[in-house]
Amino acid sequence: MRLKVEFTTEPFDLDEAPAHALVAREVIEAADLDTVDVGPFGNTAEGAADAVLAAVDTLLRKSLGAGATRISLQVNVIGDADRAAEGDVVGEGV
Repeated sequence: MRLKVEFTTEPFDLDEAPAHALVAREVIEAADLDTVDVGPFGNTAEGAADAVLAAVDTLLRKSLGAGATRISLQVNVIGDADRAAEGDVVGEGV
């Protein structure tokens, strides 16, 4: 099973990335995930279920420890039909 996670950490700071946001970025970029997209207002990552769930656990623990007061996340199961709809070639790659 493949999963896609979308998340944001708060509080926001438009002038400088807060410590909890930097920690979240480090966790998600270091995880064994297939795709990662980090942005100023939202982040997404995809990968095997075990890898995504492990990354989410670490992300929550470390971001809260670094000062996050709220973490919003959504996890979706994605399959071959979803990947084909997004333009990926089914059966190739991961």
